[in-house]
Amino acid sequence: MPSKATAAPRLIAENRKARFDYFIEERYEAGLALQGWEVKAMRAGRAQLTEAYVYLRGAEAFLIGAHISPLPSTSSHVVADPVRTRKLLLHHSELSGLIGAVERKGYTLVPLELYWKAGRAKLEVGLAKGKKQHDKRAVEKDRDWQRDKSRLLKRG
Repeated sequence: MPSKATAAPRLIAENRKARFDYFIEERYEAGLALQGWEVKAMRAGRAQLTEAYVYLRGAEAFLIGAHISPLPSTSSHVVADPVRTRKLLLHHSELSGLIGAVERKGYTLVPLELYWKAGRAKLEVGLAKGKKQHDKRAVEKDRDWQRDKSRLLKRG
């Protein structure tokens, strides 16, 4: 049986639209500052990243718009806000590089995946450039051609 530290990351939520809307150039792994009810809800798989985005303020990064639905068994003395702003935990050197890329080079920070790694919730953040409509069409056309090509090769 593999130890907890070497176990493969288990996916909680994925932002599939991000790969369609953006060119992902670099990926960063960030921790999340969570409350207890959020961890329990994420263990139950009640998280969504579809409307989420990452915002840089000062020298800190925040996840905004991620939806974590509270479980019905959430304690009554805690007011559960499903879309509260959550702080991302990154190294200072990573943050300064991201701030430079976003402010000076016109990049966007996009949340890609939320997963468990060694018992801790991690968020994969992508440094991305937005795709134009013609870029999306070209990617779709290329994907269709690859599919047709593999079909033709299987037949022949």
